[in-house]
Formats: sequence, structure tokens, C-alpha cells
Amino acid sequence: MEKEIDQSVRCDLHTHTQASDGMLPPADNVRIAAEKGLAAVAITDHDTVAGIAEAQEAGRKYGITVVPGVEISTRAGGKDIHVLGYYMDTTNALFLSRLEGLRDTRSQRNEEIVRKLQNLGIDITLEKVIAGMGRELKPDESVGRPHIADELVRLGAATDMRDAFNKYLAEGAAAFVLPPRITPEEACQWIIEAGGAPVLAHPGLYGDDELVRGILERSALRGIEVYHSDHGPAEEERYLLMAAEYGLIVTGGSDFHGARQGVIFHGDIGSVTVSADVLEKLK
Repeated sequence: MEKEIDQSVRCDLHTHTQASDGMLPPADNVRIAAEKGLAAVAITDHDTVAGIAEAQEAGRKYGITVVPGVEISTRAGGKDIHVLGYYMDTTNALFLSRLEGLRDTRSQRNEEIVRKLQNLGIDITLEKVIAGMGRELKPDESVGRPHIADELVRLGAATDMRDAFNKYLAEGAAAFVLPPRITPEEACQWIIEAGGAPVLAHPGLYGDDELVRGILERSALRGIEVYHSDHGPAEEERYLLMAAEYGLIVTGGSDFHGARQGVIFHGDIGSVTVSADVLEKLK
């Protein structure tokens, strides 16, 4: 029989909210984490910290620690690489300006994706994508590919989220657009300059451990996300060894985005956790 984990000292260090491409308001992520008995939950939206203030307020209400985080999109070795940041000063003007620049790049990419989809005969606009979200975008929020995928499903151009990505939005698909990206090294420097700890997100998703090693060697990373919803035991074992080899903090999280068409991506809050002592190491 599997040993029960004491959830009171567990933390989910990777969740997304409506501030980027998650389905729920930040306060709901915090409420769910508290209901599951977690000690802490991180809010790690793509290229924005817009959801953190609401989450921290909810953390005080529900008696759970909210870790301020971000997930920055970068490019290395011809692949999209994500760098998580924890405990940055979320009021740092330079950091906020840099994130705004990344969101501007994301907006330009979205416009190009929509143009490609229209050229394929699909009756889609960014206005329809935003309307399909069922709420107004706040100033520091952005539209992500999952929002476009939702609209493709609504239009009948795809059967579900996975189909939308496979046909149109994933790398190499019909409407894929590769925007200019910063390097993982730059993302690490941005996070450090804002007082935070940079961590390499879900290395198993890149399918190239030599590339991962190169990033670990070149970047000022503090940690590596060993535990993730899309990592199996083999990946966990490999990245635990890498963490030891490079002297990195071992982190983990569900990468919760909420449910789309009844399917939770990537995992539910609390489904992947690490012990609370990781927080002290990241600070």
C-alpha cells in the first residue's frame, strides 16, 4: 500500500490563472489549493505577474502561502524553453517593463496566427477569441494559444484542444508562428535582477537532454523542475541526477491550467507537489 503524503507540508509550485492562459481567477487557484490542504501554491502565469496580488489576498483569507512567480518564454536550440521565476519583486519597474515587452511580442504573434488561420478559410478573429473568454482582458493579461484553440473548437475547426494544437498551433502545424524570443540566460538574469530565483521548467518536454545540459551550464539557474504532470518516473530520475550534478534546487508542480472541454491540462492543483522546505531554498 502506498504511503500517504502529509499534504499539510506540500506545495504546488506551478499553476496558471486567467492572467495568462489558465481558466480560473487567481483566487480560485488559491482556494482549491487550500481545500486540498496544501501549505503553499505558486502563481506562475506566462510573462505576467498580474494575478499575484489577487492570489495573495486570497492566501490571507484561506490561510495558505502564495508564492509569487512567473513563467517566461524563451528560445534555445530551436525549441521553446520556459523559465520559472520565484520570489521576484513584483513591483520592480524594470522587470514589469521587460514582461510587457514579452506580452507585446505575444500579441503580434497572435495576430499572425489569426491571419494564417483566416488564409486557411477559418472565420476567426482576435475579437471572437477574446469574446469567447467570456470576460474583458485586464491591462496586464494576454491571449495565449489555448484561447485560440478554444475558439477553433467553438468554430468546429477542431474537435478538442489537442486536435487544435496538432492541426494548427503546435510547432510545425499549419498556423504556427515563431515569435522572436529572449534566451534562457537572459530570462534568468531578468529574474535575478528582480530579486528572484530562476528555475528551468519541465525539462522532459523538450525531448533533448543535451540541450537541457547546455542551458544548465550557461544559465544562472537556481533550480530545475524535476516533478511535473508530464514527467514519468524515468524523467524524474534523470533530472534528480542532473539537479545533484549541477547543485540545483529540486522543484515541482502540476502546471495547472484548469479544464477545457472537460479535460484538465496538464494536471490538477496538488497532483504534483514538493515539500515546503523548498520555499526556503528558493528565497
